[in-house]
Amino acid sequence: MAEKKEALLIFSKPPIPGLVKTRMTQEYGGIFTQEQAAEFFRRCLFDVCEMSIYALMELQAENDAAVAADPNADKITYDFVLSTTPASSVELMKQEFEAVGPWPMEVKFLTDMGHTFDDHFDDAFKQLFDMGYESVVSIGADVPVMPKNHVKQAFQWLEYFQSLGKPGFVEAPCQECGTSLVGFSYNTPINNQGIYYNLDGRAALDGYVEKLQASDIPSAYFAPVADVDEITDLAHAVSCMRAIEMAAQYQDLFVPRRTLAWVNWMGIKISTPPNDEHDPRQYLDGEDPENVAVANAMKKLQEEGMSDDLGEISDEERRRIAEGMKGVDAARAKENQYEASKYN
Repeated sequence: MAEKKEALLIFSKPPIPGLVKTRMTQEYGGIFTQEQAAEFFRRCLFDVCEMSIYALMELQAENDAAVAADPNADKITYDFVLSTTPASSVELMKQEFEAVGPWPMEVKFLTDMGHTFDDHFDDAFKQLFDMGYESVVSIGADVPVMPKNHVKQAFQWLEYFQSLGKPGFVEAPCQECGTSLVGFSYNTPINNQGIYYNLDGRAALDGYVEKLQASDIPSAYFAPVADVDEITDLAHAVSCMRAIEMAAQYQDLFVPRRTLAWVNWMGIKISTPPNDEHDPRQYLDGEDPENVAVANAMKKLQEEGMSDDLGEISDEERRRIAEGMKGVDAARAKENQYEASKYN
């Protein structure tokens, strides 16, 4: 029986006003004061950490049961790690976690270092690999709707790739071509250089894909999970959190109760522009677009007093009229897209 350990890693700043979620503050066109933005982040952080710990505890229980049933099965220890910077922030983070109360699993802390986020990312992973961890999965602290199963499946896929003798990679995108979950093993031939800090405009997700292709690294992809950096992100997250709360009555879902309770206490409501301002609804009743186009063309000709001179219209002519009307509809669609862009 082999013994190994794996780690769930979260990067986080201390939830201090003016230090976190500044793009959601009034100074940058948002709706929160600096204190409110910090409180929102604090609650997101604790919800994400609690979800992560529950996921690790479930993985631990499953592995313990597997070892009990088969003494030859690998024994895995799952640890929860929070990384922050600079080193002086570690004590602040410890105080924040102690203030919440006892956690069901030990929270380990480390300090990541570097000039860019790519450097900080690689440094934290290297520290954990040097400590003997076989695989590390990292998620953001600002993803309150991260599914618990994403975390569990990420470790399971990395273990599966190791069993194949081909160290792998796991990823879940965010809403802006970046990532909300990333994981790989100590022997996966990959790093984060040029991923988050690059000057050529390449998206982080595309950067990972290029590295995977270049080194023929097997990967597992999970459904996108939006992080919350701006007010539009918040609107999406709030709607999802409320839907999760309802669905959790029947599904095994983690509800980010701290964040949701604060959002409700703040009286935050979500609204969108009326559909009739930018969302054309023609053809909703299953009418054939080509027939509609022909009918519209004929009606216009009749209104202009020209149809009497056309005589009998052949099927070929009808098709041509329809094609012409499709071009008109395409032009209208572009105009509608422009109008819709005013609301985005």
